[in-house]
Amino acid sequence: MTRKRPGGMPSRHTRPGVAAFSCLRPPLPALALGALLLAAAPVDAATLRVGPGEAIARIADAAKQAKDGDVVEILAGEYRGDVAVWKQKRLTIRGVGGRPVLIADGESAEGKAIWVIRNGDFVVDNIEFRGARVADGNGAGIRFERGRLSVRNSAFHDNQTGILTANFEDAELRIEDSVFAEAPRQEHSLPHLLYVGRIARFEVEGSRFHQGQRGHLIKSRARRSEIRYNMIHDGPAGEASYEIDLPNGGHATLVGNVIGQSAASQNATVVTFGAEGDAWPDSRLELAHNTLLNEGLRPALFLRVWAERLPAATPVLTRNNLTVGLGVFTTTNAGDHAGNVPLPPGALGDPGILDFSLGADALLRRRAFPPAPSHLVPQAEFALPLGTRPLNPPARWVPGAFQTPRLGE
Repeated sequence: MTRKRPGGMPSRHTRPGVAAFSCLRPPLPALALGALLLAAAPVDAATLRVGPGEAIARIADAAKQAKDGDVVEILAGEYRGDVAVWKQKRLTIRGVGGRPVLIADGESAEGKAIWVIRNGDFVVDNIEFRGARVADGNGAGIRFERGRLSVRNSAFHDNQTGILTANFEDAELRIEDSVFAEAPRQEHSLPHLLYVGRIARFEVEGSRFHQGQRGHLIKSRARRSEIRYNMIHDGPAGEASYEIDLPNGGHATLVGNVIGQSAASQNATVVTFGAEGDAWPDSRLELAHNTLLNEGLRPALFLRVWAERLPAATPVLTRNNLTVGLGVFTTTNAGDHAGNVPLPPGALGDPGILDFSLGADALLRRRAFPPAPSHLVPQAEFALPLGTRPLNPPARWVPGAFQTPRLGE
């Protein structure tokens, strides 16, 4: 695991350190800059490889051996019952040579999750978590307790909770280009695909959520929730309750998402805000250019704001959202509403291939909708199977999550 420096000295470094935020300061003299880089570099950073044929065969052993600043690379394959607690202060963990699949197989770390991330600055990239089960019904793929966690290009299937956070108000969670799906059928507790506690900030982008069961697709108690350019669509096999639940308010921004309720949904509400009260003092809800769907015959509440449980005069702003199917959106919610358009069932593309765009000849394309406030103007669109594509401002804005015409047109 060591290699030689040019001068013959052994080193565990695999990449140089980078001075953080150097762009915020004026240029430094060469000697001072060199000293800063040395100070910022990890003293004993290494890349640890885990998997068949490697010196470290088990992820649990890598979690014990890794030091702050290391990179842990997990080879593709199945890892059954190989659960771990990560206690480092800074670490990158990534799958290589394909996506490794971590199957709980009846095991859990600390009775909580396949992985427990204690308190640090972590990146998790290209890992799949499956089958987390614990006695209290909240078995998670990842239990994130404190610090900052960035999850990229990963998958969470058949877990009682995909990711579950603790309630430290300085913690931050960001999720990109990942999938959460296949909540298990259980009666003793609600299986949520993603459950974010009372943390400082939560962001999710370019990700897909589907096939919930009784629980919610996304539940966030965060002070700041940024939900942009995702496919949050339960699908024909889904029986989720709320698609997005923001029970304690907070400042929540939803832009450019498809948010769809299945015909078998357990609840008529699609997005709910403030249902459990005890809200953050700076609560605010903003929805712009989302496509909200009800695929059932029961009328939906596309949005329910529990104003009586929120701080007085909590702002609610909606712009250029598209609702499809039976239901009401803004008529039952006080706020600043403009440009929102209802469409009948079947007015969009083909749900069977997750095409919810407007046709090139749709009547709405002949009408220009004013852009939303600048911070709510979409900069991207969700792109199958996961991720986003950049969005150039169109000549004419249309409501909903997609400005580009229907697939193939």
